[in-house]
Amino acid sequence: MTKLRIGTCSWKYPSWKGLVYSEGVDNYLEEYARKYSTVEIDQWFWSLFPNAKPRLPDPNVVREYRDSVPKDFRFTVKAPNSITLTHPYARGKEGPAEPNPDFLSARLATEFLDNLKPIQQQLGAVIFQFEYLNRQKMESREAFEKKMAAFRKKLPDSYPYAVEVRNGNYLTPQFLDFLLDQEWIPVFLQGYWMPPVAELWAKMEKSIRRFRTFVFRLHGTDRERMEKETGETWNRIVNPRERELADIAGIVSELSGSRKEIYVNVNNHFEGSAPLTIERFLKFYKP
Repeated sequence: MTKLRIGTCSWKYPSWKGLVYSEGVDNYLEEYARKYSTVEIDQWFWSLFPNAKPRLPDPNVVREYRDSVPKDFRFTVKAPNSITLTHPYARGKEGPAEPNPDFLSARLATEFLDNLKPIQQQLGAVIFQFEYLNRQKMESREAFEKKMAAFRKKLPDSYPYAVEVRNGNYLTPQFLDFLLDQEWIPVFLQGYWMPPVAELWAKMEKSIRRFRTFVFRLHGTDRERMEKETGETWNRIVNPRERELADIAGIVSELSGSRKEIYVNVNNHFEGSAPLTIERFLKFYKP
């Protein structure tokens, strides 16, 4: 039987009071976990800073999260961008950026995973999210696969690993073959100028169906505009994406006919309120 886990990207939003939280909420995550079975943690993603050591999770915080949720709750965790960025983000600096020395560093990844040990049994996926890799950053998809294969060999086998790419040209049957062979979980992103998930499904359904675990991330395309429209008060739908929700819910419904584990991670920036988007998604989901 397929296990669908649907939750949000991060959780501590005071404007969710009345939707997820009570007025006097103390432990946001504890109350969140009474309503949802999964959450995405992205707070450790932002870790690459100039002239500074990469920031990694505090094990005490990780234990606090573990103690706030039931044992059958699952986390999806974004790995630090100090591992997934080929170069630091450009900030108006002239000339080529210096390469990131920790790009695909198995040493740093293992240190990160060690700090996650308190929630190891509750990890649905550790997501390695890559930015748009142009030819200046990565010469080809095949070169990326070669680097990822070498990286994967050095990682501990006791964690579930997922890959998100933001270059739509990489998403081919050959790339999915590679992910399956290397035991990477595929991440399908709706938004950020990636091909719509429904389009990928129409082209590569047979290749997609072969995986046992999937992560779907619903993000939208214009983060700054959504923040302006909502005033960062995330309690109403301001940009309905009903067609997209129906399409993705239909795909998830089709995958529900066999033994699969599916994560659907919803961001506030998708429609304006992740909890309300989840309610809308579930109306279309037909297991």
